[in-house]
Amino acid sequence: MNGLHLIADLYRCKCPAELLLDRSILEERCVRECQDGGLTPLGAYFYQFTHDDGQQAGVTGTVVLAESHLAIHTWPETGDVTLDVYVCNFSRDNSACARGIFRRLQELLAPEEAVCHDVVRGRLPVEA
Repeated sequence: MNGLHLIADLYRCKCPAELLLDRSILEERCVRECQDGGLTPLGAYFYQFTHDDGQQAGVTGTVVLAESHLAIHTWPETGDVTLDVYVCNFSRDNSACARGIFRRLQELLAPEEAVCHDVVRGRLPVEA
């Protein structure tokens, strides 16, 4: 097993508010970014949080990929987002696809500050 896990904490995002507030908009955009980025969405589950008065709050969601997953969580009150993209590199190296999706979503969300980590997971294959 070998993979790349890209993790971001995005602060004070300056994107349109509906991207952080509306489940259907965020889901559609995440699935499309995965497709356009060369990965294979198998399904998606996004959940819309609401305030006690019924108004939209944050969104949490996951796109399940043949190559692994994308996960995102939003806090529209502060403009904060957590984002992670993990790809397995078993049958091919999906790292460039993951990096492109990760970059494009960050550009879309337009954070004032981002704390990002690249984690190489698993072991490299042993040559026989």
